[in-house]
Parts: sequence; C-alpha cells; structure tokens
Amino acid sequence: MAARARVNGVDLYYEVVGEGEPLVLVHGSWVDHETWQRILPRLARSFRVLVYDRRGHSRSERPPGRGSRREDEDDLARLIEVLGSPAHVAANSFGASAALGLAARRPELLRSLAAHEPPLMDIVGDESPELRPVLQAMERALDGVLTALSAGEDRAGAQRFVDDVVMGPGAWEQLPDRVRETFTANAPTFADEQADPDWAGLDLARLSGYTGPALLTFGSESPPWFPVIVGKLATALGGRARMRTLVGDGHVPHLTHPDRYAADLEAFIRSAA
Repeated sequence: MAARARVNGVDLYYEVVGEGEPLVLVHGSWVDHETWQRILPRLARSFRVLVYDRRGHSRSERPPGRGSRREDEDDLARLIEVLGSPAHVAANSFGASAALGLAARRPELLRSLAAHEPPLMDIVGDESPELRPVLQAMERALDGVLTALSAGEDRAGAQRFVDDVVMGPGAWEQLPDRVRETFTANAPTFADEQADPDWAGLDLARLSGYTGPALLTFGSESPPWFPVIVGKLATALGGRARMRTLVGDGHVPHLTHPDRYAADLEAFIRSAA
C-alpha cells in the first residue's frame, strides 16, 4: 500500500507491506525508501513493514528553510503511531542518528532498535588521537561536497560525497543511473542536514533511558570512526545493547549483502521478543 501522510506540517510518502509485528525502516541521506527494496520482500513475510521517504527526499515534501534532525525524529514518531506503536525500527546512517535520537526522547515508541553506522561524529571526542588525521581528511572532503552544493553543482557534490567521503574513488561511476539521479535530486537536503548544528550529536545520558533491545553494527570495511561511535553508544545503553561487526560490509549492508542483513535483522527481532 502506497500512501501520503501529513506529518508535522509536511507531506510524507510511505508504503506499508506485509503482515505481522510493525517494523519501520529509516533510510540515510541522499537516498529514499527504495534503498530497502532488496530486503523488503523477505521482511514482509514476517512483519508489517513501513518504508518512507524522509522529509526533503524524493517523493516527500521538501519544506523551505533550514531543517533539523529533531524534525526527522518527530516524523518517525508520527509514522510509528500511524503503523502501530510500539514498533521495531531498523535504520541506516543519518536515519540511524534520527532513530537513536527518538529512542532517547520517546523510548516507549520502540519495541527494538537496530542501528547501522550513525554518523554521530560529535560523540567521538578527543580520547582517540589516532583518529584525528582521518577525521580531518573526512572534514576536508565534506567541505568540498558542501562547496559544490552551495554553488548549485548538485551532481558534482553527490559524486564527491560518494567517491571522497563514503565509498572510495570510482564508486560513483559504478552506481546505477537511477541511484545517481536520486543522489543528485536529494543533494539540497543533505546540505540542509549539514546546516543543523546538532546533526552530529546525541545526549548519551538521555539515551541510557532507553531500556529496549538494541543492535548496533558497523562494517569491517567502513571508516575507523564508526567502531568508536558504536562503542560509545553501546556503553551508554549498557547490557541492553549488542555490538556487532559486519565482516565484509561497509556503510550499506542492506545493499551489499541483503540476504545476510535481513536474516540478521529477523534473528535480532525474534530474540528481542
């Protein structure tokens, strides 16, 4: 079922498929609900799954002015209520940051949370000096992306993000045309997300109030700051969190190894129940 909902003053596009316990999938930056298509048929056999385009992405409305991650958190809260609260939530990248932010603020809405590589750079801190050179290199690359976007060069900015920040040189040309077009169309929203001063932070003390099951993952092929971020989140959540390395994966395991990702997610939710 495809539908639109007026959520917090914005029209959001979403789809619901399958039967069973409610599960919401939250995509990262640049992409949209179609990033989950490789795992959706399998998950729909066991769950009632909601996928959606976050505000500013693809078929959802892009409101004017600077937004905030808190708005994404509030959108997710409302969609969970539409689907049926509480719900299982699985999220990737910036979507994982929003899901964790919601877990800190409204933990009663989540039955369980699976978060892969949230880019919460502000919680890394200064206690990992070995990361400083790679973090500085990443910041320079990100500045290049934002410079291109501010000049209206959306496609060039998207390419720089893929090649210089997350996937490595030449990766842009390996992406399907449809994916490149989606990245380009959603580029202004990435610039908007980066303008939010709180995009990379999280109140870890407040997150500790989330008492539900949590699965926190990072890929063995991903940049080295993600294990540090995930480790800090796991410490904040205490014994309720499982921390796992996805061997052979990077930032988007639901695309690179969809069957394994879906099986791991199903097993986590079953054990959480």
